[in-house]
Amino acid sequence: MAATPLAPTARAVRTVAFVEGVRTPFGKAGDKGIYANTRADDLVVKVIRELLRRHPELPPERVDDVAIAATTQTGDQGLTIGRTAALLAGLPRSVPGYAIDRMCAGAMTAVTTVAGGIGFGAYDVAIAGGVEHMGRHPMGEGVDPNPRIVADKLVDPSALVMGQTAENLHDRFPAITKLRADEYAAQSQERFAEAVKTGRIGPELVPVATRSELGWGLATEDEPPRPGTTVETLAALKTPFRPHGRVTAGNAAGLNDGATGALLADEETARELGLPVGMRMVGYSFAGVDPEVMGVGPVPATEKLLKRSGLSIEDIGLFEINEAFAVQVLAFLDHFGIEQTDPRVNAWGGAIACGHPLASSGVRLMTQLSRQFAEHPEVRYGLTTMCIGLGMGGTVLWENPAYDGGDK
Repeated sequence: MAATPLAPTARAVRTVAFVEGVRTPFGKAGDKGIYANTRADDLVVKVIRELLRRHPELPPERVDDVAIAATTQTGDQGLTIGRTAALLAGLPRSVPGYAIDRMCAGAMTAVTTVAGGIGFGAYDVAIAGGVEHMGRHPMGEGVDPNPRIVADKLVDPSALVMGQTAENLHDRFPAITKLRADEYAAQSQERFAEAVKTGRIGPELVPVATRSELGWGLATEDEPPRPGTTVETLAALKTPFRPHGRVTAGNAAGLNDGATGALLADEETARELGLPVGMRMVGYSFAGVDPEVMGVGPVPATEKLLKRSGLSIEDIGLFEINEAFAVQVLAFLDHFGIEQTDPRVNAWGGAIACGHPLASSGVRLMTQLSRQFAEHPEVRYGLTTMCIGLGMGGTVLWENPAYDGGDK
């Protein structure tokens, strides 16, 4: 007689805690960049080891999984990089790992994926992050897009070139002029420089040993920032994606190398182990948009998330918006009626200044938001959001554990 299957046990969804995030300094892609002779997987190893070093209260065998994203999963970014990096970092062989790809939102998706496992009870503790070595592996290296995507007019050919999608976004929203984009870019550089000067940017960075023809060195700060950038200098830059266009190297993120990593846990487990709780995840959403204007993706992703959570945009006290292009941030702000100089938005600058190593950037946003929460106990909710290549957007809603019942 066959055994009667047991009825599934009802589970309450557990609270997901963002313990801490770290990252390598971001470098410029190319032969002259700081990581020209550094492997991508070694960058991931650095962030995993740093998370463990900062939290000796966490027994390494308590890590249940390692999710690492890369957009171009080949070479030293391939071979199930979450597993190989975990082994290289010295985690026990019993700790599994895997790789993720959602283009620019790779690390964001790594976090939301392990968060689902934590909430369901499959994990207690996990590491999530991302890496992109755009110097070794330019976006699109080795890919073979199905010709029907363009031939069947599923997308316009411009959808496959991110800079052209940004120009398309300017077309769709003519009120977002090149001047406004340049003003926003200069603001990002200024805010980032101020955050570095005051020590707000820096504590999350992991020093990385580097090698060049001059010998060994140590990367301790981001390479891309251009302090002192002005609207006047930006106005003179070329528009490579369209003659007399509006998108330049100055009002867009560059091509960069770098890695990020975050430690996440069930909140009760975090308290049990003595791990700090930097943020609580409230929810997340991903949404698709026309690939030709992929930069507008954060708008429907955020609307979807706010509707599900029962909140409004007015309830959000801090925003970390990835700055792939200035026009993409401005489209989000205009849609929600937020001024582009609002101090709640990218208060410490963003990717236009520090860089955007594609799949790693989502955790950079989260790390900065977590650190800002600690400074702002009057803020209850914050958002991390980003546009995603091929026409998507992703948004994660976070709650401040230090909230003191203040304004937001």
